[in-house]
Amino acid sequence: MSRKRGNGEGSMHRRKNGGWCAQYVVHTSEGSKRRTLYGKTRQDVANRLAKALSSREDGLVFDAGKETVGEYLERWLEECVKGTVRASTLDRYKYAIGPHIKPALGRMKLKSLTPAHVRGFYREKLDAGLAPATVHKMHAVLHKALDQAVADGLIPRNAADALKLPRIDREEIAPLTADEANRLIEAARGDRLEALYVLAIHTGLRQGELLALNWEDLDLEAGTLQVRRTLTRRGGKHFLSVPKTKKSRRTVRLTAGAIAALQDHLKRQMEEMDRLGSLYKPGGLVFANEIGGIFNPSNLRNRSFARLLMRAGLSAETRFHDLRHTCATLLLSRNANPKIVSEMLGHANIAITLDTYSHVLPDMQEKAAKALEEALR
Repeated sequence: MSRKRGNGEGSMHRRKNGGWCAQYVVHTSEGSKRRTLYGKTRQDVANRLAKALSSREDGLVFDAGKETVGEYLERWLEECVKGTVRASTLDRYKYAIGPHIKPALGRMKLKSLTPAHVRGFYREKLDAGLAPATVHKMHAVLHKALDQAVADGLIPRNAADALKLPRIDREEIAPLTADEANRLIEAARGDRLEALYVLAIHTGLRQGELLALNWEDLDLEAGTLQVRRTLTRRGGKHFLSVPKTKKSRRTVRLTAGAIAALQDHLKRQMEEMDRLGSLYKPGGLVFANEIGGIFNPSNLRNRSFARLLMRAGLSAETRFHDLRHTCATLLLSRNANPKIVSEMLGHANIAITLDTYSHVLPDMQEKAAKALEEALR
C-alpha cells in the first residue's frame, strides 16, 4: 500500500519485508536528488519524512556526496585558502594535510567523519611522538576546513568541535643572568656578528627579525629601530616577509651600547664591501652573510652562536631565543613597566608577556610592597 502526497511532499510505501520507506526530492548545488528514508513502522517513517521536509524548507540540506576527506581538503586549499593567506601559512596548511591528515583520514567520506575518528587521529600522532603543540596546529587546520564544509552545507556539524586536545606544557625558559649576558657580549667583542648579539640582548628582537633588518630600518641619530620584516622559510629557502601581526611591526628604542655596536658594525661591513668588490651583492641587510645575502639561521646557530657560547663559558643548551628571554627578564626584574616590555617584544597582548615571565612577578611584587612601605613611613 502506498500513499501519494502533493508535488514535492514525498511519498511513502510499504516494503516487501514489512518495513516502510519514504522518498522525497532535495535540491543541491549539483541539481535535484532523490532521497530515501527507511523505518520499521509507518509512523516512524512519517516522522522522519516530516523532519526531512522541514529541514529542506529551512535550507538545511547537507550533501557531501561521495567526496572523501582528502578530496575535500585539497579542494578547500585551492578554492578557499590559496590567495587569502600568506604563502608561508599556506605551506603550513599543506604540511598538516599532506603527510599527516590525508594519510590518516583522507580515504573516509566527508559525511561519515565523526569526532571519534578525529580523536583517534590525534591520539595516533601523539603516540608516534609528535609534540602536543604540533597536534594543536593540525587541529586548527582541520577544524577550519570542516567549518567551511559546514558553512557550505556539505555536512551538518564539525567533527573536530568540542574535542579535548592534549595539554601543552608551558615552555621552560632559561634566560641568562646579567653576569652571563655580559660575559656573552664580552666574548663577542670583535666578532663579525658582535652587533647582532648586542642587539639581541638589548632589544629582545626575534632571530628572524634581526636577520631581516635593513639599514633603512635604523635611525642611529634618533636611537630607534623599526621592525618591518621578518625572515621566513618556505620550500627550503629563506626570504623576507611582513610580520604576521600588527603588534610585531613596531618601533624599538636603542640603548647607547646597541648604537655603538651598530656604528662599528657598519664600518666593518663597508670594509667587507670594499674588499670583495663586485663579489659583494649589497641588499641593504644589516646582518648579511659574507657576500651580502640572507644569513642562514642554521649557520648562525650551529657555527657562530655555538662557538660564542663556548668562548663565554656558557651552557651549550642555551638557545638563541633565550637572548630574547634574557632581555625581557632583565627589564622586568628591574621594575620596567610590563606594558612597555610587551610592546618592545612585539607580543600580541600583555597577557602573553605576563604569562611567559610569571617567574619574575613574585620578586616584582615584593619590591612593590617594600616601595609602598617606604612611601608611607
